[in-house]
Amino acid sequence: MRESVIEKKVSDYAKLLGWWTSKFTGTVGCPDRLFIRDSKVIFVEFKAPGKLPRPLQAKIIERMKIKGATVYVVDDIEQGKGIFNAY
Repeated sequence: MRESVIEKKVSDYAKLLGWWTSKFTGTVGCPDRLFIRDSKVIFVEFKAPGKLPRPLQAKIIERMKIKGATVYVVDDIEQGKGIFNAY
């Protein structure tokens, strides 16, 4: 399954649950999307099944987490839906 399919399905699901979302563009290495609802902010990097973030992405994700950001790497639709169900 393509990364874009996973991103669309998970993003659409999050919107149904009331999350606002925006896609990051033009920022190399940053997670694909930002989600906000009820003062909660989540960043998500979407990947094709079994794929890992590129080295620059992994470095930026780690830096974001050190600063207190909530960042997920999602390579499965159900995994992604589960994140939003947990909130």
